[in-house]
Amino acid sequence: MNGPVMPWGAYPTTRLRRNRRDDWSRRLVRENRLHTDDLIWPVFVHEGENRRQPIPSMPGVDRLSIDLLVDAVGQAADLGIPAVAIFPATPPEKKTAEAEEAVNPENLICRATRAIKAAHGDRIGVLCDVALDPYTSHGHDGLVRDGYVVNDETIEVLCRQAVVQAQAGCDVIAPSDMMDGRVGAVRHALDQAGFQQVRIMSYAAKYASAFYGPFRDAVGSASSLGKGDKQTYQMDPANGDEAIREVALDLAEGADMVMVKPGMPYLDIVRRVAETFAAPTYVYQVSGEYAMLDAAASGGWLDRRRGVLESLLAFKRAGADGILTYFAVEVARWL
Repeated sequence: MNGPVMPWGAYPTTRLRRNRRDDWSRRLVRENRLHTDDLIWPVFVHEGENRRQPIPSMPGVDRLSIDLLVDAVGQAADLGIPAVAIFPATPPEKKTAEAEEAVNPENLICRATRAIKAAHGDRIGVLCDVALDPYTSHGHDGLVRDGYVVNDETIEVLCRQAVVQAQAGCDVIAPSDMMDGRVGAVRHALDQAGFQQVRIMSYAAKYASAFYGPFRDAVGSASSLGKGDKQTYQMDPANGDEAIREVALDLAEGADMVMVKPGMPYLDIVRRVAETFAAPTYVYQVSGEYAMLDAAASGGWLDRRRGVLESLLAFKRAGADGILTYFAVEVARWL
């Protein structure tokens, strides 16, 4: 049967499907690639020895004692994963309204960081969050006064927290608290303490998202926060232009890298940040995204490997230089 009649003949001269015909040609014209170098692996540490505790809302993800964490990080390094991000499940008895444990040089994060660096040195980078929610009895990222999370008093504690983490060997300080001005203050505190080479990856555009639920279970802040929310300091999901202002401020204050969080619902923000600033841009595929993909794959409704790799490739296509993902070790093995 003849095709439609066109001015130049029966068929189009430009056929985009030609380059899709074979695997070799698809690879040859591929615009974006996912590599192990793009991955940062978030891990959870808790007290004890030889102790592994599954996280029910994140099947396949465990809290690990420091000895098991050191082994797991070594395996990640062997796979070529550049960095891990460590989050503590602080014992409830060490949580207080003023988050004193956050600045304890012997807290869980500091001990874990020292152990990882002693075992693996510079084979893999260590990223530590700067925020108070794992340490506060109320579950907020900052200090609370008269029901409100205060900005400047919180920053004073964050600066001390950043310094003790740097002293423990942390390579990248990641302020995730969303206090105004905290990047500049942390940069100054690190420099004054002699840690000019410690990098800052700011959670520059962190939204007050519904997708953090499983993470809060993992670090034990969900029960502390209760029915409270973080909308007075994390960003409104309705806003895009505000994210650009946040990123601009953090870069001006000395951030070496910036992050958008969550990931998939905010691909437009990743694209805008990458195009606007041409600065190292990262994205966090958060716990809720992990849980959804894992549940769909476990139910047989989604091909796990294809679905996960496609989700990560989407971040690269949007302009991300790297991705924090709980799938990092699994993906590194696939790649």
